[in-house]
Amino acid sequence: MGVLNVTPDSFSDGNHYFHQDRAIEHGLEMARDGADIIDVGGESTRPYAKEVSVTEEMDRVIPVIETLNKELSVPISIDTYKSEVTQEALKAGASVINDISALRFDPDMASIAAETDVPVILMHMKGTPRNMQDNPTYDDLILEILNFLKNAIARAVKAGIRKELIIVDPGIGFGKTFDDNLKIIKELSRFGSLKCPVLLGSSNKAFIGHILNKEARERDTGTMATIAAGIMNGAHIVRAHNVKKAVETVKIVDAIKTGRVGNI
Repeated sequence: MGVLNVTPDSFSDGNHYFHQDRAIEHGLEMARDGADIIDVGGESTRPYAKEVSVTEEMDRVIPVIETLNKELSVPISIDTYKSEVTQEALKAGASVINDISALRFDPDMASIAAETDVPVILMHMKGTPRNMQDNPTYDDLILEILNFLKNAIARAVKAGIRKELIIVDPGIGFGKTFDDNLKIIKELSRFGSLKCPVLLGSSNKAFIGHILNKEARERDTGTMATIAAGIMNGAHIVRAHNVKKAVETVKIVDAIKTGRVGNI
């Protein structure tokens, strides 16, 4: 999953693809580099980020999705927790919903997902982007995330979303300490008990920078290490800013897992 932030303030690539022409070209480039999904977002969800209006978010993402949909064969996901943005994005050509709130922030999100019958990514987050990093604590990190995601899956299914369309994301960096993030990757196989594909979103996150003493755009090596570890531990989808390097990393890890060299 290639990350396309059409924002001025995202933690890793804020303002780099804020202008529509640059965003569209970057989306096309990620597809050429081997992305299976392009994830388009118009509001930064980095810690302490400010919320943007529905209108502003739509102005950012809808034209980009419309153009990419005409040019690409790979699916486009809309990274939002707002139902109005989701509806317009799906009309524009998006075919996956990536909701960091796991359908909690907007009461209309679940019904839209059910009616449109598209894949939905449900992510764990403690609090909101505005307060999630204010001393997040857990009694049992993995168990609490598992229980949250079990409840999110149950809510989604009750709302009419088919379970086979649900993807879960343990939420690296969303209400987690640096050590929490490492533990999630180390124990990612436990999320297999949910019987849903698992998405890992570790790309360029702060815990990588903390370990390597690198700025956000200098964390490719660390990101690829987390991707490799994540896949070995059961990740089915990996979200990456540097798609070209991520595709190469995935090919090597898949070859190791299958024990054969071939056209993967």
